[in-house]
Amino acid sequence: MAQAKTLTEKELRQVLTYVSLHRHAARNRTMLLTTHWAGMRVGEVAALRIGDVVNADGSIKSEIRLLAEQTKGRHARTVFIGQRLRKELASYVATLKRPSAEKPLFYTQKRAGFTANTLCQYFHWLYKQVGIDGASSHSGRRTFITNLANKGVGVRVLMSLAGHRNIATTQAYIDVNDEMQRAAVDLV
Repeated sequence: MAQAKTLTEKELRQVLTYVSLHRHAARNRTMLLTTHWAGMRVGEVAALRIGDVVNADGSIKSEIRLLAEQTKGRHARTVFIGQRLRKELASYVATLKRPSAEKPLFYTQKRAGFTANTLCQYFHWLYKQVGIDGASSHSGRRTFITNLANKGVGVRVLMSLAGHRNIATTQAYIDVNDEMQRAAVDLV
């Protein structure tokens, strides 16, 4: 099976524009950016509770501590949340009615939390609607890792951020592109 497509900035903007014009825009934008800006798997995004992201004082946490049962490999890990994503999360949380720590952060129209499968299907449908071939629910995660590699972040740091236990797994996520190759030959 082919790996999920990594998105360019232009493609991500296209998806965000599409999302902004449809129902549940704040929720869908935040879910999408959580995969692209934190590298989280859709199953991890679906498993998030409000209390995982929001402090008792209502502020957004700078780190999300995922429990083993919230991760693919059943290994607890910490996801670091950058300033841009914290702002997105704060905007989204402000739209929630009666948020409480144990409720799902992202919920369906029926007010139930997403499952990993329904969120995976949603992302597949979303990318298809925008016309981005080869994109899937894993595209945000691959894009996150590739963008950081492109900016010179070392593979061991990437491995830790991705929650991988094997460096070869992380290396397979990095999509080599023309920009990376140009930068490499300019080092000579």
